[in-house]
Amino acid sequence: MPSIEAWGMFFIKPDQPLERRSFVIEDISDGDVVVKVAGCGVCHTDLGFISGAVGTKHDLPLILGHEISGTVVAAGENYQNILGKQVIIPAVLPCGECELCKAGRDNICQHQLMPGNDFHGGFASHIVVPARFLCELDDDLGRFKLHELSVIADAITTPYQSMIRSGLKEGDLAIVIGTGGVGLYMAQHVHNAGATVIALDIDEAKIKAVRQQGADYGICTAGMDVREIKKAVRSLVKENNLPKYQWKIFETSGSTAGQYVAFALLTFASTLGIIGFTMNKLELRLSNVMAFDADLFGNWGCSPKYYPPVVKGVLDGSINLQDNIVEYPLSRLNEVIKLANAHKLSRRAIMIPDQE
Repeated sequence: MPSIEAWGMFFIKPDQPLERRSFVIEDISDGDVVVKVAGCGVCHTDLGFISGAVGTKHDLPLILGHEISGTVVAAGENYQNILGKQVIIPAVLPCGECELCKAGRDNICQHQLMPGNDFHGGFASHIVVPARFLCELDDDLGRFKLHELSVIADAITTPYQSMIRSGLKEGDLAIVIGTGGVGLYMAQHVHNAGATVIALDIDEAKIKAVRQQGADYGICTAGMDVREIKKAVRSLVKENNLPKYQWKIFETSGSTAGQYVAFALLTFASTLGIIGFTMNKLELRLSNVMAFDADLFGNWGCSPKYYPPVVKGVLDGSINLQDNIVEYPLSRLNEVIKLANAHKLSRRAIMIPDQE
């Protein structure tokens, strides 16, 4: 293959600005492709890497970014058939061969590779990536631009898998805790599946947004303690004749407070999914899980097999994407990181490589 001149925003060390550097892609393996990046979403995980709260698996310097869409511009011998294809790169790339993969748990494959963690990610003009599990897109994306679909790779697919894992069915009551970049889509997915949705968040603006995009009820929990939140939820359930038991509870805030609330809301035959991540520890009485005969699960990323129905939902409009994103040139990534850390981004930021 001819060499490709590329550039990326390199993470050098924690709490330092990312540095733009050029690099050359000269060769790839038979199982890899080169994707020209159309867009890459900024995720809470990226902020954790940059702050040093979470370590990357690959040594620094490293290009971050794992919500990526783009076009295949070079391909190894085994994947010449997808040259020129528009794709989404799953945030979790399994091996496809191990015990977990064969058991259908490929999202937690212990040989998995994650862009921007195990190898250079999508805050770049180009990325070299294993091709086996890429999500191929149709040439015609309708009213959508390719870069807009980048956030499907985590923010939209991860909560979709969580819904599947929960066993949610039509008529269930779903409670979504935290309605940011992941929780907003969690509410949309369970609404589309026929559940009644109660959304909880400390931000009144986020409650308003999620009410417009699938939540039947919203409670702004700012200033409320766990006991008050629990009472408010139970009162709402009683007043509206909602199901008293078998609640599907989804914790997406990734905060200690949110996780305490989620656990406190367990009731008989309920299911609690932990989707948000925090390094903080909680003190819980796990016997509640036994006493309520409840189910508790965690969710890591999303299996590539669930990407097609999510893409379909975005393209047909049943999943609202365009109202929840904002675009920036990649050269402004350090500025966007500051905005995100200051909680001044109300929409998911998508970084688009600057035209050279």
